[in-house]
Amino acid sequence: MTGDVKETFTEASEAPPSSRVVPVAPAALAAKVRMLGPSMTRSMRAVAEAVAGDPAGCAALTVTALAVRTGTSEATVVRTARLLGYPGYRDLRLALAGIAAQQQSGRAPAVTADIAVDDPIADVVAKLAHDEQQTLADTAEGLDPAQLSAAVGVLAGARRIDVYGVGASGLVAQDLAQKLLRIGLIAHAHSDPHLAVTNAVQLRGGDAAVAISHSGSTGDIIEPLRVAFDRGAATIAITCRPDGPVAQYADHILTTSTARESELRPAAMSSRTSQLLVVDCLFIGVAQRTYDTAAPALSASYEALAHRHAPRNR
Repeated sequence: MTGDVKETFTEASEAPPSSRVVPVAPAALAAKVRMLGPSMTRSMRAVAEAVAGDPAGCAALTVTALAVRTGTSEATVVRTARLLGYPGYRDLRLALAGIAAQQQSGRAPAVTADIAVDDPIADVVAKLAHDEQQTLADTAEGLDPAQLSAAVGVLAGARRIDVYGVGASGLVAQDLAQKLLRIGLIAHAHSDPHLAVTNAVQLRGGDAAVAISHSGSTGDIIEPLRVAFDRGAATIAITCRPDGPVAQYADHILTTSTARESELRPAAMSSRTSQLLVVDCLFIGVAQRTYDTAAPALSASYEALAHRHAPRNR
């Protein structure tokens, strides 16, 4: 057994404080696997999916036995445990045992989100609601508070903000820009790739650019973000692929959950849900940071639109 594997069986109290990693909650393991899956190697993904799919069975296995079961190596099992947030394999086994105990406690089974073409509409509502909740939970679990706080600071202090998104992500980009405009910031959404690049060329230090791309590889989004980055603007990427091409031009990366597609549920539905949560977190954070100016601006916008919502006299 290699030293890399052996060290994971050291008691946590013996590890130097600087090397300790706070484990994620056992109930969040499945969410973590879904979030990190796309960025894992094939062998690490095999280990991660095994422990998430059969926590009780894997909790009973040694590091060697799990490596054999997944057709990987002991070192891969240890690296996967660490990537999932555990100091070593022993800590992962303890978490798996906890999950197994929860599953045996008689808790109601999870609702499947797969929608069949002949499902009653009531079942469709229940399945969609369950999947939306899971998407939001996964996104909240994977969102880095430090990155979010830094992104909020960038937007709060920006002279001008460009937001790039196409397709479903374009709708989310519009939502963010409109929210920021309501609190007095200069923000514009761009879904046309030519206009996006044309506007990005005008950015400079003190400005900010936000790219929204679920895949992280959409060329029409990457290009304007690259131009903004080269011009000195602070850049933010909202994506489920923190290792995707868009990340190389992002100063700050906000990770969304991995979309779960089905025949009647395209990825754009799940990605939009997770992106909107991140957008709302950004907006509230900026509003808090700029409250003295945001509150009057928001009140002024309400007043300016109030007559449009008032009942008309017949």
